[in-house]
Amino acid sequence: MITASRFFLWLAILGVSCAMLIAAGFYLHLRPGLPPVHQLLDTRLQTPLRIYTSDDALIAEFGEKRRTPVTIDQIPERQLQAFLAAEDSRFYEHFGVDIIGLTRAAVELASTGEIQSGGSTITMQVAKNYFLTRDRTFARKFNEILLALQIEQELTKQQILQLYLNKIYLGNRAYGLAAAAQVYYGKSVEDLDLAQMAMLAGLPKAPSAFNPLANPERALTRRNWIIGRMLDLGYIQPDDYETAINAPLTAHYNAPKTEVSGDYVAEMARSEMVARYGEAAYNDGFRVTLTVKSENQTAATSALQAGLEAYDRRHGYRGPVDTSDVVPADEDAYREALDNHPKVEELYPVLVISIDEDEQNAKVYSRHLGEGFIPFEAMTWARPYRSVNSVGPEPSKVSDVLSVGDIVYARREPTATEAAPLTEDGESVTDSLAAEPVPVIKPVAMSLSQIPDVQGALVSLDARNGAILALSGGYSFSQTKYNRATQAMRQPGSIFKPFIYLAALEQGMTPATIYNDAPIVQETESMEPGWRPKNAGGEFRGPTRLREALYRSRNLVSIRLLQDLGIGTTIDYLRQLDIPTDHLNRDLSLALGSGSMTPMDMARAFAVVANGGYDVHPYLIQSIEDSEGRLLFEAPPAILCDSDCDQLRESTPTVEVGFPAIRVAERLANARAVYILHSMLKDVIKQGTGTAAQVLERDDLAGKTGTTNEQKDAWFSGFNHELATTTWVGFDQPATLGAREFGSTAALPVWIDYMRVALEDMPAANMEQPPGIVRVRIDPNTGERASPGQENAVFEIFREENQPEERASNGLSGDSEDANLPRNLF
Repeated sequence: MITASRFFLWLAILGVSCAMLIAAGFYLHLRPGLPPVHQLLDTRLQTPLRIYTSDDALIAEFGEKRRTPVTIDQIPERQLQAFLAAEDSRFYEHFGVDIIGLTRAAVELASTGEIQSGGSTITMQVAKNYFLTRDRTFARKFNEILLALQIEQELTKQQILQLYLNKIYLGNRAYGLAAAAQVYYGKSVEDLDLAQMAMLAGLPKAPSAFNPLANPERALTRRNWIIGRMLDLGYIQPDDYETAINAPLTAHYNAPKTEVSGDYVAEMARSEMVARYGEAAYNDGFRVTLTVKSENQTAATSALQAGLEAYDRRHGYRGPVDTSDVVPADEDAYREALDNHPKVEELYPVLVISIDEDEQNAKVYSRHLGEGFIPFEAMTWARPYRSVNSVGPEPSKVSDVLSVGDIVYARREPTATEAAPLTEDGESVTDSLAAEPVPVIKPVAMSLSQIPDVQGALVSLDARNGAILALSGGYSFSQTKYNRATQAMRQPGSIFKPFIYLAALEQGMTPATIYNDAPIVQETESMEPGWRPKNAGGEFRGPTRLREALYRSRNLVSIRLLQDLGIGTTIDYLRQLDIPTDHLNRDLSLALGSGSMTPMDMARAFAVVANGGYDVHPYLIQSIEDSEGRLLFEAPPAILCDSDCDQLRESTPTVEVGFPAIRVAERLANARAVYILHSMLKDVIKQGTGTAAQVLERDDLAGKTGTTNEQKDAWFSGFNHELATTTWVGFDQPATLGAREFGSTAALPVWIDYMRVALEDMPAANMEQPPGIVRVRIDPNTGERASPGQENAVFEIFREENQPEERASNGLSGDSEDANLPRNLF
């Protein structure tokens, strides 16, 4: 008879055998479907798209997951120990599955009701995070165990740790240790202290429940338990323990630290990357380097915003954006009253809560900055807006401008002790790695402002190759995503005239050719009956040299010039310059810049003139790298070409990664004609409509102002031989800017503010004089060669074959046709 002990022994053996058979069955069933472990090393972590300037300043980051992969060597030993203490203290002892750890977790669950240390090993978590779903099924758990065993056989412990610390989710869109260090502390991994390391190590178990931002008390309890575990395991000394356990919570949310305000160029780059790579652009860790220079981009953004605000102030104060009857109340009520009014760039929405007539200031509240005040001297500009051409009287006291309950926009005035920039919440920080904010002095001094209704754009190109050095498409990208630099089709007005003049110079006319600046009436089917174009100001100057007509922007001369050239011939020449002609009028109004072009179109056209007549194709992306730093794309350099360009283009090889080695920039305009045009456009700044630019104190600048009918668009395009910049100001829905607003008053100041920075370290860049140019003394009244000893004679430049004839001894010129003889005087 079988004894009871032997029965139970056989029963146990049978049970173990059955368990082994079941496990073996599961293994044989699941093993073929397990992924190969070596894929782990090739796995692309979902890393956001990052956009940088040419000098490595971060402009933007796109993607749902914030992640910055790091190597195991970049992670401090104590940080590794903190994670081991929290998640897997026997990591270096087990083979992927920790029986002791699983037993301890079961005991913790039974005794405390919760698992502190976790049952899954780090290796099992790597298997789950990289390969498996989060379904709570036995099959998934068994797969996790099998994969963990495989991983341990094929990878080193250090490789496993690196994979783990780059993959784990740590809350607030932070994936991986490096991203979490930035999100919670604004620091790199190596700059964290022990308490902060322990806080991050406590997050993988429950990123929401133990989050220091959402649940600070539970997070503190979890952190202190981990510090205690580190002491028990011998990772730290008692003094370290005491310091860390008593450390306050220092976590606060740190948004991605962009270093340059360039939302419009960032969006252009994002759009191009999605066009190239689809949705992978957001997750594959591309690093995109733009042609934009950080200093130029910052200057462009600031110059355009300042110019639009200056225009807006000239036309008066439009009143509060809203009113509220909540005053007096507490801060919660004030914040609620401001909820529907976002911060726009550096302008904060504020609620006027009291007015002190004795102190002559208004007490205000901002949900970003708290209490503040606006002194009367910061609102004296606020004459009431009546129309685009008139404003009311200057205010004499605060109550002339503001009332209690007004919601207005204001700019924070920095104080001497607050040189640091503000965070999104209005706190001042010393730099992107600052652990503690610099206190803001309260109440905060502010100045009254308003969000401009007017809009604008700025485009700055490297004239030699078309690289976009700076671009701003409006006052604020957060206010509207519409990029006026590339999307706004507007009438160019008088800045289009230089291309008519360039066509004339190529046809043999000269700066000394005389045209009549006199009234003209044109009646054609394509134009309004009795079209009577006028000059700005309404006066006429009679016979005028083309040089003077251009720098004084004489409309009637331009019309007569186009009439002589022929509209069809001129359109063909514009196509030769690669200027878009689809939206240009086919009548004489073309001479005045009718039709439509974008600021980018105009900047590109002026870059062709600036560089001496070579083709230019604006581009923004300089290079693209993958997450491993491998070069995927690099913009080819431009090679200037005067002849046999097709042959050069065909012979150009492609480099290994699939893009051309060079870009052939062929000549589009005659060098001598372009050189003469440079000279004529320099006079716009020396003595014409752009004289305000003389403040830059440079002799290499040329340009052209532009103002369209009824002052609906204001332009300035200016350049030297290396840099071409165009600015535009106008309303999105075309309307007059006002009777006293022109290209010289609205657009040129923006150009000057930007170019002051862009040209700061640039030596003078003038186009080299090409062969075949001569300098001749002429009579300024007739354009003919001056008589010997003539007192009012001036020097003019010509192409050799177009210079005025030598005067005969009797003072008369010869009988041959002369390009400088008066044309179209009637």
